[in-house]
Amino acid sequence: MRSFSGLLNVSRVLLNTRFSKKCKNSLRSQGHQNVVWNVLIVDDHEVSRVGLRLLLDTAPFHVVASVANSSEAVECLETHPVDLVLTDIQLSDGSGLRLLEQIRRSHPEVSVVVFSAYENPTYIARAAALGAADYLLKTISSTTLLDTLKNIATGNSADSESIMYLIQQTMQETVDVGMLPADFPLTAREAQVLRHIALGLSNKEIAKSLLISIETVKEHVQHVLRKINAADRTDAAVRAIKSGIMT
Repeated sequence: MRSFSGLLNVSRVLLNTRFSKKCKNSLRSQGHQNVVWNVLIVDDHEVSRVGLRLLLDTAPFHVVASVANSSEAVECLETHPVDLVLTDIQLSDGSGLRLLEQIRRSHPEVSVVVFSAYENPTYIARAAALGAADYLLKTISSTTLLDTLKNIATGNSADSESIMYLIQQTMQETVDVGMLPADFPLTAREAQVLRHIALGLSNKEIAKSLLISIETVKEHVQHVLRKINAADRTDAAVRAIKSGIMT
């Protein structure tokens, strides 16, 4: 049976994790610049983990752990106070996007930044829909990485120059149905759903992105496929790209 002191320590960790970001933002706004942000690095390449740790383990960041897979990341989140997670897409035991979804569900106070070598619109769109704070490419400079993480740690959204921000704009922007081809007799919402389909999002991810129910998404998808005479989602995506609806 776990001792009282053990339970107390666990409680302290949970409380620190839950309220740390709010308190730290408040302290920084009051001029306390020595506040440290706890970072968890998740990357299946040891060289990347070592390099990121050397870069980030300086003020105002502290790397609480650098792990190779999502299982270790989840365990770390339960035992350490973490403000920000920096995760790769490809992990040794699965997808960083699945880890992102799990963290946003179980630790909504923790910001998650995807750090990937893949400039793939589908990955970026899925990360945005699942609640990533930003999506960064591994080709960026160390200065840009540090500046972006500081921006995210203080509670700000992705910068307007971010590739994820640009994809989000495409996902959220209202479509001018008057500009659609004659063989695309869609409503504005259906056209918006079609954009998400073309980006490769699942019904659940579309629902998260547009803040509607999965059942509503399914209805929209059925209407879209029927109205544009698409055989399936892949066919609909191809037709959407050819129609110019993504621009």
